[in-house]
Amino acid sequence: MTRSLDVSRDLYAHAKRFIAGGVSSDARRIVAGPSPSSTAGVPLYVDRAEGARLWDVDGNVYLDYVLGQGPALLGHCPPEVVEAVTAQVARGIVYSAQHAAEARVAERLCAMVPSAERVRFNTVGSEAAHAAWRLARGHTGRPKILKFEGHYHGWLDPVLYSVHPPVDAAGPADAPFAVPGTAGQPPAADLVIAPWNDLDALARLMERHRGEIAGVVAEPVLCNTGAIEPDPGYLRAVRELCDAHGSLLIFDEIITGFRLAPGGAQEYLGVTPDLSIFGKAMAGGMQVSALAGRAEVMDTISTGRVAHAGTFNSQPVGIAAAEATLRVLDERREEVYGTLYARGRALMEGLREAAAKAGVPMLVDGPGPVFQTYFTEAESVRDYRDFARTDRARMALLHAALLERGVNMVPRGLWFLSTAHTEADVAATVDAFGDALRTLPLG
Repeated sequence: MTRSLDVSRDLYAHAKRFIAGGVSSDARRIVAGPSPSSTAGVPLYVDRAEGARLWDVDGNVYLDYVLGQGPALLGHCPPEVVEAVTAQVARGIVYSAQHAAEARVAERLCAMVPSAERVRFNTVGSEAAHAAWRLARGHTGRPKILKFEGHYHGWLDPVLYSVHPPVDAAGPADAPFAVPGTAGQPPAADLVIAPWNDLDALARLMERHRGEIAGVVAEPVLCNTGAIEPDPGYLRAVRELCDAHGSLLIFDEIITGFRLAPGGAQEYLGVTPDLSIFGKAMAGGMQVSALAGRAEVMDTISTGRVAHAGTFNSQPVGIAAAEATLRVLDERREEVYGTLYARGRALMEGLREAAAKAGVPMLVDGPGPVFQTYFTEAESVRDYRDFARTDRARMALLHAALLERGVNMVPRGLWFLSTAHTEADVAATVDAFGDALRTLPLG
């Protein structure tokens, strides 16, 4: 089957005349298709979204498991958020001043998130990550940040290292090199790269840089490289290492925040960091991010020792969306998270069965509200280098084949669930998945 994409193709041709590459984010590039068909290489042009579905400009309908890269926990256009945003737009879009709603949202965040005693707002996740790294250095007086290979903390120059590097350029597995993610980055300064889920290697690196590491930053469940949970006890041991070395533990919860539990992955895993960053999931997809943490650390901002600013920080429309979203996630938590886990686990099991029926070696792994499909015969994927050994080219082909069948997942094989997905949606997705697998070339 082939979608009709005449309008999309014309839009793309027009966009390429005025937008560099025709798209406004490299994550939206389409680099593969299931065949030399007329739809290969045409990006998705969305006309509207509602619940668990997208409609493109050609009238094609998709069950959506991208959900704006994860934040649409309640589905697209949940009524509570639409009502709050519409009301606020009529009252003002940007004030460059304080307003009552930001204090209410901050109070709710502090009640929901274990690590949150103080909050500062930003607009996007990259800003919040940048603020956390600066704050860790300013609070401790130390120069270095330790991050993990395969973890993503935004696209700004200081952080875009060793996300998905060529393995042959990435150095030893137990002491990876800092590999830039793009041309134009300066050399890595004061950055230490560690492997994920390897406690002995982390301990050696922290000892090698004793007294220099301001903060250890991690996605507590690694969702920008598969959907990789920490080994049992791993993050608790990382917490203890940070305490022993006087380093701050920073959780990047841009994806995991509010997706795995009302208090984020730190609640789900039972490990409390010193600082946490959250993104647009707290606002149903609107442009809001937050830096939260222990009062002692956050008050380094309060005193003016560490600068933190931004014209759009606590922008009232985004904060209105956050207030409505967090109220639902907090006050209806049993309903929300019961649905997310039930639908996610049912879909995971259905995809496993479809792969087995098709005779395709596949690992389906993750918590449930977010999970990953991997083309691999391995029984587990524990770190970036395990992920790099999976068949990512074939996953891109599967993504394109699923689009032809009206299912939209993250091209690298990541799936997000929302409360808008129904049991019928799960069943339809499993059918489309099995059909798509049968069209792929033999691995």
